[in-house]
Amino acid sequence: MKTVAIIQARMGSSRLPGKVLKQILDRPMLWHIVRRVRATPSVDQVIVAVPDDDANQPLREFCRDYGVAYFAGSELDVLDRFYGAAGAHAGDPLLRITADCPLVDPELIEKLIGLYRTGRYEYAAVAAGADAERLEHGRFPDGLDAECFSFECLEQAWRKATDPRDREHVTRYIWRQKDKFRCGKLFAEEEYPRLRLTVDHPQDFLLISEIYEELYDESGVFKLSEVMDLLTRNPQLLKLNQHLIEAQNYRAVLEE
Repeated sequence: MKTVAIIQARMGSSRLPGKVLKQILDRPMLWHIVRRVRATPSVDQVIVAVPDDDANQPLREFCRDYGVAYFAGSELDVLDRFYGAAGAHAGDPLLRITADCPLVDPELIEKLIGLYRTGRYEYAAVAAGADAERLEHGRFPDGLDAECFSFECLEQAWRKATDPRDREHVTRYIWRQKDKFRCGKLFAEEEYPRLRLTVDHPQDFLLISEIYEELYDESGVFKLSEVMDLLTRNPQLLKLNQHLIEAQNYRAVLEE
């Protein structure tokens, strides 16, 4: 079996419609995400899981134009779409990446795969995003999210999840039931400030665009350490979306 990274992507967004194809340095944001995930040594294949409706035709065209494998499925039942992509491409283990994380880090993904391969866990995640929201220490900035899990875990979730939130948020069924699944986290070894390195608002996109303008290199992929060094040297950049940090919440995902 091969290690398959599946990137969830859709055109719809209430705050920033079409964000996944917005241009950063003359390339769609999704192109940059695919490039960064492909730079992970242990990833054998990268797939984009897209909705199969007319509104998401531009995403399917993007995949064809740029030679990216894709799977089209339900827009609302994202768990079913993800499961279909995993089955169609015989992935095990699987990586889940979302298309609003243009700074996803290959080094972190590689460490995450290594943690999964220790055999201690069926599901392992970078300590970022909803499931890490309540952590006081060891948390990475939002936007570094990545998860690695077995096909068997995914299949159990696909068969048993009935809560609409579990169908929308692919791994929610798994990480909310730690008594049923062996779940682990890749914790940060240093303390990071609260940052938004994800794209949900126009201000987020401005910050990410500034970071790419400074750090992008055709010959390689810049890492989280370089991003943090840039933001330390240019703290004014953080003002672009700092006001959104306190406004964000994962209540709909976390609540029982």
